[in-house]
Amino acid sequence: MPELPEVETTVKSLNILKNKKVISVDIHSKKLRYSVPHLKIKKIINYRIINIKRISKYVIIDFANLKSIITHLGMSGRLRITTINSAIKKHDHIVIKFKNLKLTYNDPRRFGFVDIVNSDKINNIKYIKKLGKDALDKNFSEDYLYDKTCKSEVLIKQILLNQHIVAGIGNIYASEILYDAKISPLRKGSSLKKYQIGTIIKSTRKILKKAIKYGGSSINDYVAPDGTLGNFQNSFKVYGRDGSKIRGHEIKKEVLYGRSTFFCPQIQK
Repeated sequence: MPELPEVETTVKSLNILKNKKVISVDIHSKKLRYSVPHLKIKKIINYRIINIKRISKYVIIDFANLKSIITHLGMSGRLRITTINSAIKKHDHIVIKFKNLKLTYNDPRRFGFVDIVNSDKINNIKYIKKLGKDALDKNFSEDYLYDKTCKSEVLIKQILLNQHIVAGIGNIYASEILYDAKISPLRKGSSLKKYQIGTIIKSTRKILKKAIKYGGSSINDYVAPDGTLGNFQNSFKVYGRDGSKIRGHEIKKEVLYGRSTFFCPQIQK
């Protein structure tokens, strides 16, 4: 599933579409994770894109008619920018056409979705409103996270994956963040000192910013809209490296809450 760095990379790639006017919209599937609001989406025709941004793992495209398209890429979704005459591919569900380019939403597993709302109502949408602090927001602070963890019997890795607490971190980056912080994913939130929470905050910013710099991680389905692959997977310290050694110690894999977790017990305490 694309996480914060992949979504941020997607948004940066989509900026080429700013100020372009929509000529037409083709909808090839009426059901993704949820029903596609196909009649509402067509209301963007003849309007320009005025802004493109990220909220957590959502891509937000604002139009001049004060409507915004919200896209979640799910497990395997991607947005693809191509020339106007490029061929339709399998699993191309929604195609937004401009004068010389088109933007296509492709999703083989159909776990993602596309929604359209009034731009000034985005923060009132249920799935946006319930999000915790963005992982790169300055308000995602030591005090904030310590308040959420100090009485929690939940494992720290699962806390980092809880989008109601911190928005944007997924399974890959949770493992990498905790390795960088030298904190075991098996630690309960309540067992962590405040300074250790501060270390996790610093590692979160460090790892996510580095991943964005490298264009995200392309290990399964992720490809940026311009067709380029991310390279951060070449910098993984622990994720997917069980059985390997780091600093002379073996990397282990455990399944926690149904998710594969990679860590080094000798380094992460």
